[in-house]
Amino acid sequence: MSSSASRQPPVIVILGPTASGKSALALAVAKKIGAEIISADSRQIYKELNIGAAKPSAEVLQEVKHHFVNEKTVEEPFTAGDFAVAAVERIHDIHRREGRVVIAGGSTLYLEGILKGFADLPPADPEIRARLLVELERFGNAQLYERLRQRDPEQAATLDPTKSQRLIRSLEIMEISGKSVTELQSLGKAGDTDLRFITFGLSMPREILYQRINQRTDAMIDAGLCDEAEQLYHKYRELLVDKGTSALKSVGYQELFHYFDGAINYAEAVRLIKQHTRNYAKRQLTFFNNRLTVNWVPAPIDSNGLETLTVTLEKKN
Repeated sequence: MSSSASRQPPVIVILGPTASGKSALALAVAKKIGAEIISADSRQIYKELNIGAAKPSAEVLQEVKHHFVNEKTVEEPFTAGDFAVAAVERIHDIHRREGRVVIAGGSTLYLEGILKGFADLPPADPEIRARLLVELERFGNAQLYERLRQRDPEQAATLDPTKSQRLIRSLEIMEISGKSVTELQSLGKAGDTDLRFITFGLSMPREILYQRINQRTDAMIDAGLCDEAEQLYHKYRELLVDKGTSALKSVGYQELFHYFDGAINYAEAVRLIKQHTRNYAKRQLTFFNNRLTVNWVPAPIDSNGLETLTVTLEKKN
C-alpha cells in the first residue's frame, strides 16, 4: 500500500447476490458516515431501465449522491473496463473533496475490475471468433459450454450457459493465449494501489434468498415492469434484433420480450424471470467466492438488523 493510500479513508464495498439488500444497507451506511454511493450495477447506469434494474427511487437519489445511475442510454456502450477507470477517477475526486465512498452492487466484472484491476487479455481474433460462431451455430451453446467447463471450470461457473457472448470470448482467449481466463486473471494487474477497500458481502440461507427474489419479482410486476419492457421493446426493436444490446437482453427484460414475440405466454415469462434471477444469484455467489476476497456478514432481514449491521460496518472501517 502506498503512503497516499494510508492517508485516504477506506472505500466500503457492499456486494452480494441480487435481492440480498445491498442498496438499503449502502444507503444506511452512506447516510451514517456522510458518503457518496457508487453503483456497481451494470444496468442502473441506463436511463431507460428503471423497475427491472431495481434502480433507487428519485427520493433516494435526492437523499444521497449516487454515481453511475441514469448516466447513459442503452445505445451507448459501457463496459466493465470503462466502469473501473471511471469509478477510480470518481473516488479520487470524492477524496479530494474530503468525502467518503460506498460502492454497492452485484455486477461481477464491475466489482472485479475496480477491486483487482484487469488482466492483459489478448485482443479479438476475427478468424478464431468466426470459427467459434460457426461451431456455436452447428453444435449449440451446451457443447461449447462443456468445452469451457472442462478447461476452465471457475470461469464457466460464472457464465450463463444459455448466453453466447462471454462464452465465445472465453474460448477465444483460451485458443489465442493457451491459458484460461482464470489463469490470466490471476496474473492480472493490481487494482489502484492508492485506494484501500474494505469489502463486505451479504449472505443469507439460499431458501430465504430465493424467496426474496420471487417476492421482488412479483413487486416489480405490480409496479409496472411489463409496461416498461413493452415500451423498450417497441422503441428499441431494431437494436434488439441487429445488435443484441446486452443491457436489453438481461434478466427481467429478455423474458418479457420473448412474451411480446409470442414465443411464450405471460405466466411462463414471469416464471422464467424468477428462475433466471435465481440462477444469476447462484453465479454471483460462485464468482464472489472464487475471484474476490470478501468479508461475509449476515444480510439484514428487517429494519433492526439493518441498523445493527450499519453500526457494525461503520465501526470496522
